[in-house]
Amino acid sequence: MLKRLLLSLAALGGATAPAFAHLDPAEHGSLLAGVSHPLFGADHILVMIAVGLWAAQIGGRALWIVPTAFVGTMLVGFALALSGVSLPFVEPAILASVVALGLLVALAVRLPTALSAFVVGLFALFHGYAHGGELGGAGAASFAIGFALSTAALHGAGLLLGRALGGAGLLPRLLGGATALGGLLLIAG
Repeated sequence: MLKRLLLSLAALGGATAPAFAHLDPAEHGSLLAGVSHPLFGADHILVMIAVGLWAAQIGGRALWIVPTAFVGTMLVGFALALSGVSLPFVEPAILASVVALGLLVALAVRLPTALSAFVVGLFALFHGYAHGGELGGAGAASFAIGFALSTAALHGAGLLLGRALGGAGLLPRLLGGATALGGLLLIAG
């Protein structure tokens, strides 16, 4: 099963580019465009699920604080991009987030909830900035609501998966390792 999962992940990583989900800005601006945006890039899906898996491993208040920190800080990054603030190294930080969050899950790292929220928030800033950097100003509010809802749903899927697979057990950790590997494939691609 692990071999199939890794082969599937490698095929997915080889078939996508890190910014594949970032559509033509002229097509942005609707709620549905925002909802669909995180669903069309391996970097987005891997990170959003990993955030949920990691929150499930940490447990307690992290179950809602860690995903909420990601979504909230992602919206801050979106607003920074729309306001014209310059943020360097956006794509490298996004790719690093895939590897780092995958490793945090693979190693079942248990940080205090506030520090975990800070870590995911730091990465979320770059994810949100990438969304806003390509949008311009048209339809920003509805697009932001859409990608925030979609991101929260992916976090929820990761939480449910993590809880169903036993939190810090072997299977979630293997998924974390596969996520980190997927991030390395995206970097190499």
